[in-house]
Amino acid sequence: MNLTLFDLDNTLLNGDSDFEWSQFLIRIGVLDRELFEARNQAFYDHYKAGTLDIHEFLDFQLKPLSRHARITLDEWHRQFMREQVLGMITQPARDLVERHRAAGDVCVIITATNSFVTAPIAREFGVENLIATEPEHKGGEFTGNVADVPCFREGKITRLENWLAARGWNMDSFADSTFYSDSLNDLPLLARVKNPVAVNPDATLRAHAEQHGWKVMSLR
Repeated sequence: MNLTLFDLDNTLLNGDSDFEWSQFLIRIGVLDRELFEARNQAFYDHYKAGTLDIHEFLDFQLKPLSRHARITLDEWHRQFMREQVLGMITQPARDLVERHRAAGDVCVIITATNSFVTAPIAREFGVENLIATEPEHKGGEFTGNVADVPCFREGKITRLENWLAARGWNMDSFADSTFYSDSLNDLPLLARVKNPVAVNPDATLRAHAEQHGWKVMSLR
């Protein structure tokens, strides 16, 4: 039995669903462009540079969820999927996931982006297992806070280990383990699997991959 992990944004997706969700809310008039667009871009730039304060970002990203009913958010997300996300999914990305699913691997999308944004995207890929940053909710509505450890940098390892332990597994339970990612932020988890794969990598990850003999590929 093999374990295959996929990062989502800029790996399986040709773009960043976190960033694009905020841009979508700005475009449909839910968020004020003047107040939110520059901050959204700044957070994205910090993420790419490896300097993101995840808690500051999650406060920015999750608070809008708490201001609207879940039924309204779900309708906006369906529109977001149609208008933005489907165009970010390339055929090579779909093919890669399907190859691992057909081989019988335990497939997991593991992403820093919150599960409200990413769960429908994981379903679009046919991946049942999602480990994502979890927004807190009460009575089915979002509070604007984060629940559990954010699934970011070393937090991805913590969340993965907890997910495996809940199923009676650990990393040694698998004959092989693979992680596909584009980002320097995923270097901690990439270093923990047997087959780290740099996908459309940023400059830092590309240099690290080349230095350590990791596979480098593109899904675009």
